Amino acid sequence: MKKPIFIGAVGCGKTTLCQRLQKQAVKYRKTQVVQFYQHNQLIDTPGEFMEHRQYYSALTITAVDADVVVLLQSATDRRQTFSPGFGSMFPKRKIGVVTKVDLISKDSDIKRARRQLVLAGAKTIFEVSLTDNTGLDELADYLEMSFDDEQSTSTN
Repeated sequence: MKKPIFIGAVGCGKTTLCQRLQKQAVKYRKTQVVQFYQHNQLIDTPGEFMEHRQYYSALTITAVDADVVVLLQSATDRRQTFSPGFGSMFPKRKIGVVTKVDLISKDSDIKRARRQLVLAGAKTIFEVSLTDNTGLDELADYLEMSFDDEQSTSTN
């Protein structure tokens, strides 16, 4: 199993996604410090770490323990939250997750979020809704898959 670190803006759904992947009840709370979930070895980071440049070093140090960097972008957030090339500070595989896809009315909102994630460095993108579990199984399967299994699947 890959050990992911979740990075994204305040309110984009990092903690909720971690709770859902852990099969826990969703408890809404503001993440104040880095949270380590033992069962699936998930790392949840406060949104302020991504939104304020002075905290980038905390992200890079915490990411050392991760296998994959998961960049999250809410489909409802119209801000440019990730700068182009943001993921280049992490010498790891980067994937993107567009969250809250059930809350938008235009497909262009998802396209905009996907484009931001690609520009930030995500190679694979998942679209999820945590209210109806859209895309959650696909993301969980990806995280469960070893890198070797992933390589053999992509070459077939």
